[in-house]
Amino acid sequence: MTPAPAAPRRHLPSSPFNAPPARAIEQYSVGDRVTHDKYGLGTVLDTAEHTVTVDFGSERIRLASPYAKLSRL
Repeated sequence: MTPAPAAPRRHLPSSPFNAPPARAIEQYSVGDRVTHDKYGLGTVLDTAEHTVTVDFGSERIRLASPYAKLSRL
């Protein structure tokens, strides 16, 4: 049995090392073709401030930002 992964370490301002770069949240627009690890291929139907609605053929899913498993094709 493996232990649960630890939370990401926070960067201290006094550290001599550079802070890790902040991940940019990808922006999607209506009509974009996307793929999701669980649901497969889909098309973006609607975008809101922090959510996207995607049609995966058999179901429509509303995903919240930061869209971890969603990527544009």
